[in-house]
Amino acid sequence: MSPKHFEATYQPMWDAFAAQLAEARLGKRTDGAQLATHYRRVCEHLALAQSRAYPIHLISRLEALTQDAHQLIYRRQDYGLRALGRMLHVGLPRAVRAEQRYVWLALLLFALPLVLAFALSWHGPDFALRLLKASQLRSYESMYADGLDALGRVREADGDWQMFGHYIFNNIGIGFRCFGAGILAGVGSAAVLVYNGLQIGVVAGHLQRVGLGHNFWPFVATHSAFELTGIVLSGAAGLRIGWGWLAPGRRSRGEALRASAGAAIPLVYAAFFLLLVAAAFEAFWSSAAWIPPPVKYGVAAGCWAMVLAWLGLMGRGDRDAG
Repeated sequence: MSPKHFEATYQPMWDAFAAQLAEARLGKRTDGAQLATHYRRVCEHLALAQSRAYPIHLISRLEALTQDAHQLIYRRQDYGLRALGRMLHVGLPRAVRAEQRYVWLALLLFALPLVLAFALSWHGPDFALRLLKASQLRSYESMYADGLDALGRVREADGDWQMFGHYIFNNIGIGFRCFGAGILAGVGSAAVLVYNGLQIGVVAGHLQRVGLGHNFWPFVATHSAFELTGIVLSGAAGLRIGWGWLAPGRRSRGEALRASAGAAIPLVYAAFFLLLVAAAFEAFWSSAAWIPPPVKYGVAAGCWAMVLAWLGLMGRGDRDAG
């Protein structure tokens, strides 16, 4: 093939590739698969032109195209604070909204048992004793008794930092169980959500019944915005995994599980971020008995509004998914 014939044959593709690169550099949406395909073709054309000693102007143009594409495709990624902020601001809220069916299902599986267990435990001690031992209930009573310097401590601790580590371990453990049990066709995640809802409802109802609600509610009000939401998102991720196994569609079960995992991982990131924030509030703010309850309730209202706005509004209207 002569140089002129070669150039005339592939000129339209090179022009389209150059236009696509220009749009991508401006931040406009582009077909990534097509961009990669064109890049490989232009690399092949450059190698062919060099091996055949085609005119220098033709080789120079192909070299410029491949260099521009290489810088765009393989440019150094920003893994710093800016990328993290972008993920929190855009990527995670969008991922949660994209899987909102599983989020709503997880919320129902968690919230309905919680409300039912609270009502039954508040009404009388029988239901609470069916789920928890009497020694466990007495332990919770001692954690929220009057006159304590720090509320909600499960065990003796030297300070808030030790409790911070304990709360991280506890919260992340709950989230991991909610997510990891999803591999059992989603039934495991559903069971963990129901169980945690029942347990939280029983403790809340029992403490309200024995007259310790005035200590319990200020303790849980603030960090619950992050902790309960994190549990629900962890369960939603597990349900997403389970659905990929139950209903693979036209894919093999392995392919469906991989696709489900890709959709579920952002939910796990969001859940673990929320559970980490919850642990910090629980250790350094919620447990402080010296902070007046009205102040805690006011901060709690702000935290709930922040979490709901983050999941429901952040990232809307942003053209780049991050």
